[in-house]
Amino acid sequence: MTSPHMPRKAPEHVVDLKVTHLEHGAKADHVTSLLTAGDPLADAVIAELTLCGPQARQALDMGVRHGLASLGPEPPAAIAALLEQLETAPSPLDPLMLRRGDAISLSVPPMWFGICSITSALAHTYASPAVGRLLTRTGRPTDMAARRLAETGVWARQTIRPGGLLRGGPGYVAAIEVRLQHARMRARMLTDWNMGVAGLPIGQLDMARTWLGFTLNASQALNAVGIDINAEEERHLYQYWSHVAHLLGLDEGLYRDVVDHVGARRLRDLLDATTPAPDANSTALTAAMIDAQARAMAGAPGCDLSEEQLRHLIHSVLQRAFGAEWSDRLDIPDVPAETDLMPLISRLNRQARYWQTYSAAQVRQAHRRTLEGPGPELRTAAALPCDTSCRRTAGVDRPSVRAA
Repeated sequence: MTSPHMPRKAPEHVVDLKVTHLEHGAKADHVTSLLTAGDPLADAVIAELTLCGPQARQALDMGVRHGLASLGPEPPAAIAALLEQLETAPSPLDPLMLRRGDAISLSVPPMWFGICSITSALAHTYASPAVGRLLTRTGRPTDMAARRLAETGVWARQTIRPGGLLRGGPGYVAAIEVRLQHARMRARMLTDWNMGVAGLPIGQLDMARTWLGFTLNASQALNAVGIDINAEEERHLYQYWSHVAHLLGLDEGLYRDVVDHVGARRLRDLLDATTPAPDANSTALTAAMIDAQARAMAGAPGCDLSEEQLRHLIHSVLQRAFGAEWSDRLDIPDVPAETDLMPLISRLNRQARYWQTYSAAQVRQAHRRTLEGPGPELRTAAALPCDTSCRRTAGVDRPSVRAA
């Protein structure tokens, strides 16, 4: 079974392809060819599920949890192809890495993981006009903001937890569910979508933006609040998230050579060069997401900051993570110097980070906090303007694979 979303020649009025090629070389040709590329394996699975019904759905759920070998000699063709790709990593994997989880993200206090990783990743995704246009067609930004924020938080926590990406684990299942959700969205909107305007939404380049959101952009946001990682931690971060990219169906040519922040910046620059500037949909989605994050944190027990103060805090983090020009495009306002808490927060967080990672036992404790979420005994971080209970606990139960 073939997919209807194979890469095609990029429409030249989307971006200035000649200039992009001069600046980025042959890599630009590959990226621009992906402007209208979906995920052929996942797209074919959605078509097969529609055609074959409950029997295919049962096979998919069984295969995701127990592997391709559990389906017998004649599994559904598209499902078998997807499972074979999932179970064949493009490069040798360190099994201990998957069992440890994303140790870097796990060491980050839950509140800062929420603001710096989840919020910055969503903002970077919403900057794509194709994503903005698609999501505003499915509902009002203010109505969907809190739900999407919560869903992304649950997915991220399942992804980083120890053992989460092992076959059948919660992160593994969640990655496939996200992948199939994207394929469903592409199938529904292709009938009246003009891909010459902004490319294919939720396609390869938008998935790459999301991936960069949880690697490069999240690290820049964390650095802004005083939470730094060293070169070795940086390599481990990209090694772990390269496997996430594999599970999400990201084109290997986009992330294969990205092993540190330097490579990630090159990829982000190339994506920015081949993506139209954020539009009104992008800015509306970003503003609604920031409001939803500030409202959720202000309403959590133990939070000492108002919703307005938290909104200023999020604006300040995003401004420092992405820079003034990019922030202006998304209408993220400057924070008045008299209300900007970032200099103090950054200094105190660096002090707290030093003691948090002083010993192996303290690192394990930090990982546990991120996995379990905040509790009354964790009201420790004097570096935080709002204690760790500001981060709402996200569920980590294993999800089912919704096939259609």
